[in-house]
Amino acid sequence: MPNPYFQFKQFTIYQDKCAMKVGTDGTLLGAWADVSSCKRILDIGTGTGLIALMIAQRNKDAVIDAIDIDIDACTQASENVKNSLFSKQITIRHSSFQSFAKTIKTPYDLIVSNPPYFTDSLKSPEKKRNLARHNDALSLPELINVSCSLLSAHGRIALILPYHEKDKLLHYATLNKLYCIRQTNVIPTAGGQPKRLLAELSPQNIYSIPEDLTLEQTRNQRTEEYQILTKDFYL
Repeated sequence: MPNPYFQFKQFTIYQDKCAMKVGTDGTLLGAWADVSSCKRILDIGTGTGLIALMIAQRNKDAVIDAIDIDIDACTQASENVKNSLFSKQITIRHSSFQSFAKTIKTPYDLIVSNPPYFTDSLKSPEKKRNLARHNDALSLPELINVSCSLLSAHGRIALILPYHEKDKLLHYATLNKLYCIRQTNVIPTAGGQPKRLLAELSPQNIYSIPEDLTLEQTRNQRTEEYQILTKDFYL
């Protein structure tokens, strides 16, 4: 049985009610996303509330809305936020992204998501886990299209996806007149191939050189660059 909680330096994540537990993907995105100068931030599919809490720790001035379609995840995220130092910054809402977007009148400076991306894979018999892992409820093009409509003039979208989704992501970004202004290819072990893609999209065309991030030199031996990225969070 997974540990019912995960201890970070400045907050604790309980995860017994959530289908998706604390993982490397969410931690990477929470540490990597550029939160500087952001006043309003939206976390789509917040799950345990991990990314929202990481962002709140990194930007004390940000007001963060965090949504999830799963009521149990929202309950868990609300508890994790309430018991943290950052409870005044974060509001948890139970809603689909599509419904939530219709209520928004003030745009966001940053939208982050560790989205469901298992398109055609075998599904679990557990409905909640399917919602968290598969894109039936929110496809990638819909995520980008709707997010684009909620951005401020200089707003950005930060995502983590399987690396093989890169071409699709860039295609849908182009359709929505967005540019990939940051790209980090995540390599699990030194000498291996990228498995994840960290990408930041913006309506502003800012040139940047793609970077690689290797997580481990060997099994359970974190690289220095990974340790630097996550040093404010991992014990």
